Amino acid sequence: MKKTPFFILMLFTAFFLQAQDIIEWRNNRTGIYSSETGLLKEWASDGPKLLWHYDGLGEGHSSVAIANNKIYVTGLVDGEGHLFVFDIYGKILKKKPYGDEWDKSYNGSRGTVTINDGNIYIFSGTGNLICMDINTYEIVWKKNIEDFGGSNIRWGICESPLIIDNKVILSVGGKQHNIVALNKKDGSLIWSSPGKGDLSSYCSPLYISNQEVSLIITTMEKNIVGLEAQTGKLLWYHKYENDRQIHPNTPVYDGKDMVLITNGYDLGSVMLRLKNGGRSIEKVWENHDIKSQHGGIVKIGDYAYIGGDRRSSKFWHCIEWNTGKVMYKDNTITEGVVIADGDGMLYMYSERGEMALVKPTPEKFDLVSIFMITMGTEQHWAHPVLHKGILYVRHGNTLMAYLVK
Repeated sequence: MKKTPFFILMLFTAFFLQAQDIIEWRNNRTGIYSSETGLLKEWASDGPKLLWHYDGLGEGHSSVAIANNKIYVTGLVDGEGHLFVFDIYGKILKKKPYGDEWDKSYNGSRGTVTINDGNIYIFSGTGNLICMDINTYEIVWKKNIEDFGGSNIRWGICESPLIIDNKVILSVGGKQHNIVALNKKDGSLIWSSPGKGDLSSYCSPLYISNQEVSLIITTMEKNIVGLEAQTGKLLWYHKYENDRQIHPNTPVYDGKDMVLITNGYDLGSVMLRLKNGGRSIEKVWENHDIKSQHGGIVKIGDYAYIGGDRRSSKFWHCIEWNTGKVMYKDNTITEGVVIADGDGMLYMYSERGEMALVKPTPEKFDLVSIFMITMGTEQHWAHPVLHKGILYVRHGNTLMAYLVK
């Protein structure tokens, strides 16, 4: 692990001690790190200050989760899934095996862990949901998708557990038990929905609480589905099928009534409007050329910023939210992942390893700074994380922490 100068450690210690935030998948599934304000508006030519790095995570592209000033991430080491826990200085506090992990294609851990109410929830690529005590790291309970008649998918389960009140929501993909809500304390079944009977499809679901009925939206193998959060009742669905049945991007909600779903491959993007208090939908627009394979979407103001697709659309897009109008497309950097800070600056991490700072504007791709991620192994697929002025980048075997405040 790289050593960090004492004065730098004291600087970002002060930032961390101000709050005890919990960071899960894409912060709160939006990709917007709204509390991260006043960050650097430009980086040095070789990138921001590297505070520390750790080599030894094993295989995988799961992102980090953060809680109580500790950093949690998973990886495949010696044929077994492991949870790694670090303090804010990069010191490893715990390395805990949790069982089998995906080792059949693009090996390694996938879904980001979820921290909630004293427990750690890990949904492995092999379909195991593990509930682990956050203090002892002992397994409290464990379930597998096969317990509910589900089966795994071509490249392994890639879902970050969604927790609503006392319920853990999982897309298990069975015909009868298609999407389930389990009691977060003991794993018992609270409700089960047959949905549309599709297999799961790599998507981490979204929770919407400000409609007349609270609902869960996710994309399964052939359909986008909306379920009543309290009961699992299927409220609506929208046909959404491609040739690979791959839908990794969590839907993005504008906080009012519109939900954007994007996909790589041939489907592109579709905008749905929630109607009747969330009980029904209408299609607002669709565009088969606007795509993101698994890099997510961020909405800033009236525009959305979307990555690209390795197979066909290797462009970053800026689109008008309400209409789907393309404001520009650009391939200055390779397609990849996008997140944003609280001031709206875009952080784009490409599949080639470029880390770019981009100013959001509908007029052009306004690249401010760029540097290469040279440490690490395999694919540049893990979504970066911002927390207390630190940019965390996981590249396969390596976790890096950059000072961006």
